[in-house]
Amino acid sequence: MRPERLLPLIVATALFIENMDATAISTSLPQIAVDLGVAPVALKLALTTYMLALAVFIPVSGWVADRFGARPTFMAAIGVFLLGSLACAASGSLGELVAARFVQGMGGAMMVPVGRLVLLRSVPKAELVRALSWLTIPALLGPMLGPVLGGFITTYSHWRFIFLINIPMGLLGIWLAWRHIPLLRSAVGPLDWRGFALSSLGLALTIFGFASVGRHLVSTPLALGCALLGLIALALYALHARRHPHPLLRLDLFRLSTFRNGVIGGSLFRIGIGATPFLLPLMLQLGFGLNPLESGLITFTSAAGAMFMKTVAPAILRRFGFRRVLVINALIASALLCGFGLFRADTPYPLMIGVLLVSGCFRSLQFTSLNAIVYADIEPERMSQASSLAAMAQQASLALGITVGGYALSVASAATGDPMGTVTNFGFAFLTVGLISASSVLAMLRLAPEAGAEMSGRARPGEEMTEPKPVGRPGT
Repeated sequence: MRPERLLPLIVATALFIENMDATAISTSLPQIAVDLGVAPVALKLALTTYMLALAVFIPVSGWVADRFGARPTFMAAIGVFLLGSLACAASGSLGELVAARFVQGMGGAMMVPVGRLVLLRSVPKAELVRALSWLTIPALLGPMLGPVLGGFITTYSHWRFIFLINIPMGLLGIWLAWRHIPLLRSAVGPLDWRGFALSSLGLALTIFGFASVGRHLVSTPLALGCALLGLIALALYALHARRHPHPLLRLDLFRLSTFRNGVIGGSLFRIGIGATPFLLPLMLQLGFGLNPLESGLITFTSAAGAMFMKTVAPAILRRFGFRRVLVINALIASALLCGFGLFRADTPYPLMIGVLLVSGCFRSLQFTSLNAIVYADIEPERMSQASSLAAMAQQASLALGITVGGYALSVASAATGDPMGTVTNFGFAFLTVGLISASSVLAMLRLAPEAGAEMSGRARPGEEMTEPKPVGRPGT
């Protein structure tokens, strides 16, 4: 098989198990909570911990691949992910599951970025678009199959098998990587170890602290103390980045309007959307009484809508431009997200599925637009740093979304005095996260009317971009 087809399919094995695993576990949260003897809302830690590990280790994935070689790094990453999967399947408490999910996230943080690096360096540019299209297939199929497969396994077998089905696919990926992925080792400078320690410790403590408030894993005072220490570490990293000649995360990129508003607006939008895989299965199962399979057969339609939108998003951006799409689409997607809270047990299934399908379309269009606009004015030599910083922000905001969704559900339950699984509590939670997503419009409105015109195909021939470039010392 030709490299432009074989290499993407090898990388796709890693991307598939990661995406499928992430969506399958969401469908099984209520049953996992019963077996572990915890409240379902406490399992937000199992979801946020995985995303936290991604945010922590993605920024160093490129350096590790260059230092030790893409092939051994990719194989080791899959191996770590599989070890985490085995640990998840064997977990007997919430603490064990959270720790195992962090190990999974460590592997996941290396798998996909290093896999993309292999493609960018191994496939000719003329074949790169076709190669990347082969790679996106599992990225779209994973979220579609995950809820249904997870629901089927949980309903007719045991949730622990969700993690065990990763093993054969992962082992196949390791074998194929050993046979066909090139070494691709290159010289790199020293890693910013102090920056890595400050940023990773800051992110880990901040998100873990806020997610743990409520005595889900540690006491509330300890959780708040962790969050405070994390914020201090992040502030120290900002000071460190101003002085270091080659910081791990280049904060000076925020001087670019498209990058700054794309990351800030995208983070706010993802906080709302990130809560959905956590809140929706809980509402369908705890509030409506559906079993995991029935829940998965409903929620997967959102991913189907996202797949459809991928085919028409470029034409929409070319017709209307980034700024208009990001503003109007954010409001529509957020309104639909708030509308999830209006679902009731007697809502006709076709109506529910239709709303989720349409919501998936608008959500996908927003993600596609956001993922492009942040790179609109990034020079090629700074693309790697921009990609690391943007990816870290994405994962951190998704983790924060699950935390906010869990808090909103708890606050609603305390205010109404009803059990947490009561449908009206979910209405308040969806309204909360929907309004947070809608607030991303404030950042999108700060974009220039023709921001990203070159990327969307709206730039006139010979027209030059007028976005000012950052000045000053590196890292400032």
